[in-house]
Amino acid sequence: MPSEELTPTRAARPLRRDAQRNRDAVVAAARAVFASEGLDAPLEQIARKAGVAIGTLYRNFPTRMDLVEAIFVDKLRTWLERAEQALSMDDAWEAFAFYLEKLCELQADDRGFNDLASMRFPHAECMERTQGSINELSRRIVERAQEEGAVRSDVTAEDLAFVIWSHTRITEATSAVCPNAWRRHLGLMLDAFRAGRAHPLPEPPMRPEEVYQAMVSLGGSSTCTG
Repeated sequence: MPSEELTPTRAARPLRRDAQRNRDAVVAAARAVFASEGLDAPLEQIARKAGVAIGTLYRNFPTRMDLVEAIFVDKLRTWLERAEQALSMDDAWEAFAFYLEKLCELQADDRGFNDLASMRFPHAECMERTQGSINELSRRIVERAQEEGAVRSDVTAEDLAFVIWSHTRITEATSAVCPNAWRRHLGLMLDAFRAGRAHPLPEPPMRPEEVYQAMVSLGGSSTCTG
């Protein structure tokens, strides 16, 4: 995977020491605020937490998406690496289960990443390239497990979106009272994906373009500019 796929499109310039401190403070504050409140958290709140003026935040990150890319590039890289790791495993079912578990772990303690995994942002080129690569790896993980007869044949990679979307709501509801409840849900979902004793599904799978549009719609309230 070319490293530039995981590099935000805005080139960073060397900063003075005080400017670098301000930027680091904004990044740290945004990471905490996005994790607790999601990607729509007010940027003014992030600036206050960082102890800087809102103008300082905008000088470093002219749009919300610039800030989002800076915060989540590492988690996107980890997501990509977990997909690659799954494809290197010998047992295709174990690889499939491992991949979903690691994705859910990334989501479990971070509402902002929950949002990011659930949505698509067509105008954010870095995000689109990376998520497109992840989607292709996800497709290979599913197909490999189907070839070995482990995953039911009527499943598509698009069905994994249901795991992401449902996991988002479950962690939002349970994180404060039972933070590992999502693991029970994942266990139920994994059984639903197994090939053995599968029953016909009442609806055909969503087409790739339908899942994409659904994710774009979910991201509609998360503007790149404010």
